[in-house]
Amino acid sequence: MKNIWILLTKYNDVFLFILFFGIAVWLVINNNDFQRASTLNSSNALIGKIYAESSRLTDYMKLDEANQELLAENAALRISLDKVLRRDTSTLQTVLDSLGNPRYAYISARVTNNSLRQKNNYITIDKGSADGIRKGMGVISPSGIVGIVLNVSPHFATIQSLLHSDSRISAALQESQAFGSLIWGDNYDSKKAILRDIPNHVEVRRGEAVVTSGYSLFPPGIQIGEVIATTEVGGESFKDISITLSTDFYNLQYVYVVVDNFVAEQQELEANTQPND
Repeated sequence: MKNIWILLTKYNDVFLFILFFGIAVWLVINNNDFQRASTLNSSNALIGKIYAESSRLTDYMKLDEANQELLAENAALRISLDKVLRRDTSTLQTVLDSLGNPRYAYISARVTNNSLRQKNNYITIDKGSADGIRKGMGVISPSGIVGIVLNVSPHFATIQSLLHSDSRISAALQESQAFGSLIWGDNYDSKKAILRDIPNHVEVRRGEAVVTSGYSLFPPGIQIGEVIATTEVGGESFKDISITLSTDFYNLQYVYVVVDNFVAEQQELEANTQPND
């Protein structure tokens, strides 16, 4: 209390000036229509700006929640699309699935860790076995493929990124449907990969889309990238195709884990099928 009294005594001139100035301003505004209207307009503009900035901050704070809702909605849309349209890989036509039973489901997840500059790169997501994720599932992003689930704990999973020296993905040229094996390559560029084992007689054009073939862990037709160059290997019947990847691994935040509802049935059938002698 003593300190407050000393402060008031020391700066009494300043406090008196502020007090009288405030009274004067109030009298002017209260007794003049023009000044009152101007002050109200200014205060309304200031309050409106404060509300706008507050709303913008609130919206920003809710971005993560909004993203989660959009991911869930996109996953549901993917399931609905696969339920209605089933790709017939022999004719490349979409047909109605009369059983109404989609082969693929999708689990959305957030990326919590992501390596990019190693020879073998890995990604960690915030979903695990408690959410239905299992080892060997394919992982995609809204713009392309990401990798394959490698290890799983109850609440997390690690993914062997497409940017890994051991990654092998079955991929196809969209126009000719010629398929081969997609590998990362030797230059460790996060934007480029190589499609191998494409027959030399297959015509390939620059800019042609490269998609998943449907012969691996991924649904057919998922975007992988575009052709940028073709190299014929001397003395070989196949050529290598350089592609630019559609997935931006540097800005990867959310992914979808692909759940193949028929994979166990297919693997059991293939395991029991013996080649003819």
